[in-house]
Amino acid sequence: MSWTPDPGWGAAIHRLLELSFPVLLLAGGVLGAYELILRRWIAGELARIAGPRIVEALLPQQVMEVFLESIYGKNDANRDVMTGVLGGEGRRPLGGDLTISTHTGVNVELRAVDHELYHFSLAVTYSFKKNVQVDRFIIFATCNALLRDSISSGCQLPLFELWFVPDSELFQSSVDDMLPSVRLGIEYLDQELRHHVAESSRPRLREVKFQNWPDYLSFFREDMGALPRQSPREHLGDLRIFECDLSDIADDHRNVAAIERLSVRATSLQRIDEGFCYWQAPYPCYVDRITFAVKELDIDGTGDFQFNIAPFTFRSNTAPTRWLKAEDLPELEVRSWLLPGHGVVLFWRRGAG
Repeated sequence: MSWTPDPGWGAAIHRLLELSFPVLLLAGGVLGAYELILRRWIAGELARIAGPRIVEALLPQQVMEVFLESIYGKNDANRDVMTGVLGGEGRRPLGGDLTISTHTGVNVELRAVDHELYHFSLAVTYSFKKNVQVDRFIIFATCNALLRDSISSGCQLPLFELWFVPDSELFQSSVDDMLPSVRLGIEYLDQELRHHVAESSRPRLREVKFQNWPDYLSFFREDMGALPRQSPREHLGDLRIFECDLSDIADDHRNVAAIERLSVRATSLQRIDEGFCYWQAPYPCYVDRITFAVKELDIDGTGDFQFNIAPFTFRSNTAPTRWLKAEDLPELEVRSWLLPGHGVVLFWRRGAG
């Protein structure tokens, strides 16, 4: 605007600048407005409208993995957190469906066999948020603490139960004693998506050969985080796997397509002098309450046993912290989520000993 050019090339360049100046000024204004105002607004709107849809289209473990890395950084231990919230990753290879029980009830019964051994009966009922598309149920039994803590992460199927026998010498006999006591009940959909109820009954359990263990547990095929690949032959004495076809207990042996509700009851043989028993959530469960029936642990009827409940949950203040007689032991009102690794321990002692 302050330049007065000489005739010739200078005048031509001056004229070009005069014509382009308004366009450049307008472009600069639009760019500045976009960077200062429009960009943030558009990004916010896109995140609000498209963000949930994008997240829903991803597998849950993909979302959780990115989220955890953004907070904790890239770390193999993030897998433990992801497994705790979502359950074992291997159980969702295709559709991303999760095994989550929205209503869970637990009943614990103790009944003495003699002065040294007792029967530990555990009855659990799961109601699933979404129908679990599976027709098999798996039971893992182990006396190895490493396997006990790794099975939830390494399991390849959605529905399973884990038995842990602390005494390795009692392991084989305890499992054999437990198998006839297993009772399963299901509410399910058949192949035509019709609803059915199969009352609790004894399933036909088939023991899985150790050569097939890698099909059920990923740590027999590859390293799993900090756990190196395991050899099935090294665990022949401390692990047993059983499975049953849920169609065997269905009405008229109908083909089971999806499970809506599952009830499991089993009784194991344990030593009284161990002084405790426990239940641990196999997958994310909203637990309403846990009940205890422990009077029959006192085979002599002297009333000498005392009990104490120790939950390891998000809300550990839900239980009394003092020793109580069997008749005074209350129900444990949990009303909270329990993730794999959460549960409750019941301790006992004789008198004040």
